[in-house]
Amino acid sequence: MPGYKAARNEVRDAGIDEVLVYCVNDAAVMEAWAKDQKIAGTNITFVADTSAALTKELDMVLDAAGVMRALGNPRCKRFALYVDKGVIKHVAVSEGPDDPSGDAPGANANSSVKGVLAAIAAL
Repeated sequence: MPGYKAARNEVRDAGIDEVLVYCVNDAAVMEAWAKDQKIAGTNITFVADTSAALTKELDMVLDAAGVMRALGNPRCKRFALYVDKGVIKHVAVSEGPDDPSGDAPGANANSSVKGVLAAIAAL
């Protein structure tokens, strides 16, 4: 997320009006995280997916054994969607066979702001 905040002007220049960051969590946690990240006045909005409804609809449920042991319940995969006028134009999921959460160094390159901007430019 910090990369998207740092590159907010490049994101706007690419025609992206808003970046939505959502997590399987409650609204209070997302509000606190937004304040901590100082996103007020940017084009970034934090959203809570309290029941994982959106995560399930997008087929982005992260329920790998290690995640379940560490966090106790399913979460959301690390991913980026580029949506233009209601149409999904690009999907980038950060995961690998031995890294379902996309935490390994470089594993989230495709969903990072640099990776997403490159993918959009190639469309």
